[in-house]
Amino acid sequence: MQAPTLPVADSLVGRKNSLALRLWHWSSAAVISSLLTTILFLFVILKMKTVGPQFQEVLQKEGVTMSKEQVRGLTRIISHRIWDWHIYLGVALSFLLLFRVVLEFLQPAEQRFSAKLRVARQYFRQVGADMQDARHSLVVKYSYLAFYLMLTVMVVTGLVLIYADDVAVLHELEHTVKEVHNITMYLVIAFIILHLVGVVWSELTKGKGIVSDMINGGK
Repeated sequence: MQAPTLPVADSLVGRKNSLALRLWHWSSAAVISSLLTTILFLFVILKMKTVGPQFQEVLQKEGVTMSKEQVRGLTRIISHRIWDWHIYLGVALSFLLLFRVVLEFLQPAEQRFSAKLRVARQYFRQVGADMQDARHSLVVKYSYLAFYLMLTVMVVTGLVLIYADDVAVLHELEHTVKEVHNITMYLVIAFIILHLVGVVWSELTKGKGIVSDMINGGK
């Protein structure tokens, strides 16, 4: 006799996303994308070591002569402005993370991430690792948990770097904290890539509607 088919873990808690969660999701996506854009401009598009001579060349064509020190000062101003925006966005991300933590306690029980993770684990134990739906659901939930942890590390280390010049204890830790912050950034980028690939894959297979659920709330 064939064993009854159990519903996938997501259906046990529902796929409905609250308005607050959807606002958090898309706001965080926008802020994180903007943060990564500032890094892209600083270290790739407007790499200051190479853009300085280009500025000097363009100015000379316009009849404006500037010394290397003056050009370096100009590029430093641009760099500082971009870093300012990076800091502003980082602070915004810290508030969004705090909002997500508070939201976890205020949401209906069935919509909380902890509840969805718990159900996914129970479902996995019930049907075993051979059931693809159970395995996939659990892996996805744990990947989200890893993302939240990475986001926390990135926010905390970023805040430490902001105040490192003002607090002696933090200044001593600045180099190590910066390394951790940079590594976490790459991990977040890796998660975003995997997340986008997973979303596209789900939309093309049996998870169709996952994007619209995060826009209109789902069913």
